[in-house]
Amino acid sequence: MSDPILLDVDAGLARITLNRPDRLNAVDTAMALRWREVATWAAADPGIGAILLAGAGPAFCAGGDVVHMATASGDGTQITELATVIGEGIRSLIDSAKPVVTAVGGAVAGGGLGLMLTGDWIVAADTARFATKYANLGLTPDLGVSALLPRAIGERRALQLLLSDRTIDAATALEWGLVTEVVAADEVAVRAEAVARGWLAGATAALGQAKRLVRAADGRRLAESTADEAATIGASFDTDAARSRIAAFASGRSGAGGTR
Repeated sequence: MSDPILLDVDAGLARITLNRPDRLNAVDTAMALRWREVATWAAADPGIGAILLAGAGPAFCAGGDVVHMATASGDGTQITELATVIGEGIRSLIDSAKPVVTAVGGAVAGGGLGLMLTGDWIVAADTARFATKYANLGLTPDLGVSALLPRAIGERRALQLLLSDRTIDAATALEWGLVTEVVAADEVAVRAEAVARGWLAGATAALGQAKRLVRAADGRRLAESTADEAATIGASFDTDAARSRIAAFASGRSGAGGTR
């Protein structure tokens, strides 16, 4: 039996691949447990500078495996436990100081939107489609969708998706801000890796902290954010990477811009 989540690490890049293509990468119990294990490890390991999340086969993720839920998961208590496990993996990536790029090569539905939105940068195929489908099944949002979806596209548009059977295409997803960029389907993997490698070639630690600050700002007071910013930029200033880049900028040898 194949691993439901594949992990490949290369030169600081952790590539996480949802690997149930025959089920459109829908999440069952084994996949949920493996997801939490891989996501929490990648978020915490100091050797990882960036993370790439993708799905094997024609879809990114169809959400929870409702057939598995109906036949093997028992009652609502077990469904709550399963959603909690997946949510822990999602939070570990969102809360981390590791930038995440999501490669979306196909359809995304239900909780798959929550997994997709762990990405700080989302590269989607021009053939990708996005829907919630919860109401169709008499279910409610999970896997961070009720929080992450309105953060990405606004409350009104999030409600359009959650309160109807609407499916949006890649062009609409880009217009709404659900994804960062749209490319041809055969270019998604290459482009997503280029984004991640670009981060690794730059001031990776600073980029990761910038991501963390933005993600953490939602739901907390401005005073908390400014205090966190002040502490973080001070710590960044004392790193060798920042010192060399600042020195290069000050001497006119760097093409990078700056505001300080």
